[in-house]
Formats: sequence, structure tokens, C-alpha cells
Amino acid sequence: MKIVLASRNQDKYKEIKDILKHTKVELVSAEEFNVPEIIEDGATYFENAKKKAFYTSTHTQLPAISDDTGLEVFALGKTPGVYSSRYAGKNASYSDNVRKLLREMQGKTDRRARFVCVCVLCFPDGTFYQTRGEIRGIITKEPIGRGGFGYDPVFYIPELKKTFAELSLEEKNKISHRAKAFKKMAQLIEKLEPEK
Repeated sequence: MKIVLASRNQDKYKEIKDILKHTKVELVSAEEFNVPEIIEDGATYFENAKKKAFYTSTHTQLPAISDDTGLEVFALGKTPGVYSSRYAGKNASYSDNVRKLLREMQGKTDRRARFVCVCVLCFPDGTFYQTRGEIRGIITKEPIGRGGFGYDPVFYIPELKKTFAELSLEEKNKISHRAKAFKKMAQLIEKLEPEK
């Protein structure tokens, strides 16, 4: 099934394409269809993901898939949450967001956090499906590792004794919140395909 990824983030596209490589999904980027930028103004991950998927599906007349992902830090009241990508401002870079997070975490003893991903698949007729994935970890006191993107250098997984940024793409895509949500969606698509 040909599905458009409703995102302009090429790091995310690369990661999701790798997650779905052994499935029946043929993932194409929204860039190929000149889909206009979609403002993420929802109050929840689901609202943002659905808005992007629905708009992209309507624009391309193809099934579209989207996710909204956030880092929830318990000591900060589960922020940045839906504002994770713009935590340090509208045009913040990955490192701007990480710097702000580490500043906010100074002096905090509770460093527990989780990544949450909500994935939505939408068809041009408005039919949609959603899945969710999460992984728990700890916020480090400084960035560690050179891989990944976003908050990966400060998200430490105790069981692996590594941050996301120290994992290969293959390792990360076995355990991550996004991998869990998209693998569930791939299983759902397997069941849907005869109908659609």
C-alpha cells in the first residue's frame, strides 16, 4: 500500500522508512506532493497527528500517515509534551531544545521521563486509525552520543546503559516509542489491505 508520510522532517522520514522496511507499506514523503506546511496547534498528540494525516490525505488523495511525538519529563509536569519540537521557541534547533531542557532540569533529583508517539493513518474518505507507543528512560545531565536527533542525546535507557544517541538506527528501531506505534500500525494495515 502506497502511503504518504505527513511530515517534512527528513530525520523522521528516514527513521520511519527503516521501521516499515519489511512491511507492505510503500512510504513516500509529503515533499514529493508539495503538501503545504501544516500548523500543529492541537492540544494532544492525537489531534496533531490526525490533522496532519487528514490534510495530507485530502491533498494527495492517497492514504497518509502521521505521528506526533513528545518527551514527557515527570519533574517538569510532563512537559515539554506536545510542544517538544518547539520547546525553546518556534524555530528552535534540536540543540536549543536540549539546552533549555537541561537548564530546566538543574537541581532536579527525579529525572524520569518517557517518549510518547501517537500514529494516525487517514484515508481520503476521512476513515482513520490510531496506534500509540511509549518508552521510559532518564534525562542525563549532559548530551551523550552523536546519533539520532531531537532529545536522543539526553534520553538514557537504563536497561541498555545507553542514550538513544548512542544506539544505531537499527537498535533504536527495535525499542523506540515510534517503532512501537508504527509497527502496530503496520500490523493493522496488513489486516486492512483487502478492504481498502
